[in-house]
Amino acid sequence: MKAYGRLLLSTLLALGPCLASAQVPVSAATQHETFLSSPDAKLVRNKKLVYDFWREVVDAGQIDQIDKYVAENYIQHNPNVATGRRALAEQIARNVKRQAAQAQIKAPVVAIVAEGNLVVVSLVSELPDPADSSKKYTTTWFDMFRIENGKIAEHWDSAVRLP
Repeated sequence: MKAYGRLLLSTLLALGPCLASAQVPVSAATQHETFLSSPDAKLVRNKKLVYDFWREVVDAGQIDQIDKYVAENYIQHNPNVATGRRALAEQIARNVKRQAAQAQIKAPVVAIVAEGNLVVVSLVSELPDPADSSKKYTTTWFDMFRIENGKIAEHWDSAVRLP
């Protein structure tokens, strides 16, 4: 059965370029408050922590708020950002002009899910089509956060190393 699985996977990967043109575009949800609900109060707190961190710090560049959301010994798995809360604050300060926080995350959100101490945010990512530079296509970007003692302690995403 393992050989069949490898064969199926290699076939799908080989057909990938052909199947990509048949892709259903990724679309964002408009009602973000539905993402922040759960019968489990801990999951609600964790999702709200990540959501508000994103709105205030990531989107609005309010790095003076970072201590409220991010643990000092924050671990970063993005290969383009150093680990630690200070390094994250410096990265955001370099890339985002301070502004008022909005009621919703600016990026087009597909979903926010939580399980235990993990929160995953999925976003629409629109990129230039390598087959036709006059066109764009959508895909999904994922960020995952680990919450510890009411703060973001660790982060993963799908970033690749930049030149």
